[in-house]
Amino acid sequence: MTLLTSLIAIALAALGAVLASFVGVVVERIHTGATWANDRSRCDACARTLTTRDLLPVISWLIARGICRTCGARIPVRHAVVEAITALSFVSAYSVVGLSVSLLFMCAALLVLLFIVLYDMRHTIVSMRAVLIFIALALSYRLLVTPELIGLSLLVAGCAASVFLLFHLISRGRAMGLGDAPVVLGLSLLAGPPAVLPGVLFSFWIGAIYGIGVLVTTPRGHRMGIEVPFVPFLALGFLLAYFSGWNPLPLF
Repeated sequence: MTLLTSLIAIALAALGAVLASFVGVVVERIHTGATWANDRSRCDACARTLTTRDLLPVISWLIARGICRTCGARIPVRHAVVEAITALSFVSAYSVVGLSVSLLFMCAALLVLLFIVLYDMRHTIVSMRAVLIFIALALSYRLLVTPELIGLSLLVAGCAASVFLLFHLISRGRAMGLGDAPVVLGLSLLAGPPAVLPGVLFSFWIGAIYGIGVLVTTPRGHRMGIEVPFVPFLALGFLLAYFSGWNPLPLF
């Protein structure tokens, strides 16, 4: 890795973390009456206006050891984790496609995907407007990187989405949400045909591990009614399959 390549990777990591923080703010302020453009960020516990020192992605959380400097309230670790994952995703995208127009579409798709994931986690609803934008960006990316395979990509993506739609219909929405199918369509286009089956497999593995963790750490009397959105697991599974290139089922 040359010095220039390293500098570009560092810059993309920083950009990814900053943009992830911004997307997080937008999701948090939707439907609250606050605007992301004018309202300053504040501590949720003591309402202290946050300064630049408090807003450095990942770094601020590590320096503050996950607590507010004023009131000592705990700052959720998910903010730092989301910023770190987005930074890593930007760097991984650069390692796959290099500094190109397709990188721009990939990073844009990753940010819209992040919005979809965070919105689903907060409201347990998949934003269909965001999903349509995500599908358009994913399709544009696929046309740029493998235009000769676009027919196969659309076919595989359509089949994968149809399977998830079938899960939803058969279970009457209990096993799979309606919004998961179009998200799978976009993820399949973004990751490409070779990563679809591994992506689905990884998604269920990650979801199962998380589910076991919830069951182990939640008292028995409080386990009923726990809803866990599946979109975050889909995003992690497909991106892991695409960026790692790992196929646990080499025959497929």
